[in-house]
Amino acid sequence: MLQNIHRVHLMGIGGAGMSALALLLKSQGLEVSGCDLKPSHYDLGSITCEIPHSPSHIDTHKPDALILSSAVHRDNPEVLSASERGIPVFSRAQALSFLFNRSCGIGIAGAHGKTTTTSMAGLIFLKAGLSPTVYVGANVPDIGSNSVSGSGPHFIAELDESDGSFELFTPDIAVITNADWDHVDHYPAREDVIKAFTRFADGRKEGGTLILCAEDEGSSRVFELCGKSRGGILRYGWGKSWDWGAYDLTRNHGGGISCTVSHLGREEGRLTLKVSGEHNVLNALAAIAAAEICGINFATSAEILRGFHGSERRMQVKGTVSGVLVMDDYAHHPSEIRATLAAVRGIYPERRIVVVYQPHRFTRTAMFAGKIAEALSAADKAYILPVYSAGEEERPHSSSQEVIRQGCGRIEALSIGGAGGTLEKELEPGDLLLTMGAGDVYRLGENFLAENQNV
Repeated sequence: MLQNIHRVHLMGIGGAGMSALALLLKSQGLEVSGCDLKPSHYDLGSITCEIPHSPSHIDTHKPDALILSSAVHRDNPEVLSASERGIPVFSRAQALSFLFNRSCGIGIAGAHGKTTTTSMAGLIFLKAGLSPTVYVGANVPDIGSNSVSGSGPHFIAELDESDGSFELFTPDIAVITNADWDHVDHYPAREDVIKAFTRFADGRKEGGTLILCAEDEGSSRVFELCGKSRGGILRYGWGKSWDWGAYDLTRNHGGGISCTVSHLGREEGRLTLKVSGEHNVLNALAAIAAAEICGINFATSAEILRGFHGSERRMQVKGTVSGVLVMDDYAHHPSEIRATLAAVRGIYPERRIVVVYQPHRFTRTAMFAGKIAEALSAADKAYILPVYSAGEEERPHSSSQEVIRQGCGRIEALSIGGAGGTLEKELEPGDLLLTMGAGDVYRLGENFLAENQNV
C-alpha cells in the first residue's frame, strides 16, 4: 500500500510511537511532515513538527496519506479536510504494520515490560551485527533513539494492545511478556484481554514461534487457548523447568541483578544486568529467546545485555541535589507500581522513598483505585496528582480522591502548582524522590533538580 504513497503527514508526530514511525517512513524515502499540539522532546531529525493541528497543513504539504496518533479523533478539522480531498487516512498501527508485515517481524506485546524487552532485543540484534529495524515506544540511550532503520531482514517492534491494534501484525516471532488486564475502556472484562492476546498469538505467520512468560497467569491462559499447530511455543520463567529459565538471583550492590540462565534444562551461564528488578530478568529471558531463534547464542546476548542501561522513563535516575536522589518511572498500572517500588527498595534499602504518582486515564483509575492505593502503600510517603486524562471525560469514582479515600490516610493529594513547595518542605538529604505515571509527572522531578541546583 506504500508503493503509491510518496508524501505522508503525521498528526500527533511528537509522541513516542509517532515520532519513531516518522523516522522509519523517512528512511523508506518518503517525504514526511507532521504536527502536534505541543513541541516534541523526541529527535525528529530534519522533520519539522508544526504547532498546532490545522487544516492548512493539508494544502501546504499535499500529502498522499494522513497518519493519525490514537489521540487524534476522526472529527478533527485537519482530518476532515484530508477526507474531503480524498486523501486516505490511516492509524499509526496500520502504517506500522505495512512495514512490519513484509519483514521478518519480531513483535513484542504485553501490558507491562514490552518497551524494555523490545529495547533489549533491539540492542542484542544491533550489537550482534544483524542490522535490524527497531521500533520502540521510548528513547533508548544505548541505541540513541526510539527507532533504527536497518538493512537486515529483522523488524523488532513494540506492539500496542491498548486499542486492539496489535492484531494487525503478523510476526514471525510473537512475544507476550504478560496478558494483564488494563485499558478497561477497550477491554471491559479480563477475558476480553485474554482473547485479544490469543488472537495476536494465533496471528503469527505459519510456522512462526510464540514466546510466552510462564510466570504470568494471563499468558498461561493464552498458552491454553492458542492454536498449537501454527508453530513452536517457548516459555520462560523461574527455575530450570521452562525452555528458558533463571535461578540463583543476586541483587548487585548499587543496582543491577544477576542470575544463572538455563535453556531446555541445561545451564547456559551467568547473566548480569545493570538494570534492577526481577521483572527485568524475565524481560531479558524473552529477548534472549528471540535472539537465539535468529542465530544469536546466549553468550553473545548476555555480554551485550551486560551493558544495557535501560529505556527512558524506566527506573531512570534523573540526578541528585541536596542529598536527594531523583528517579522517574513510567509505571501507571498497579502491577507496575508494585514492581517498580520493590525494585527501587531493593537498590536503595537505606533511603526513604517519597513517591509522587500521577494516575493515567479516568477509566483505569476508577477500575483499579483500591489496587493503586495498595501498591502505593509500599512507599514511605505517597502523594497523588490529579488524573492525567489522556482525552477521557471524568466519571464517578474515577478521580485521585477515590484513590486517596481507599488509601485510608496513607496518600495525600498534591497539585501541579503546589508540588514544588510541598516537596521542598518534605524532602531531606538521603531521601529518594520517585515520580511515577504515564503522563508528564516526570517534569516535577526535573523542576526539583533545577530549582535546588544552586541551593
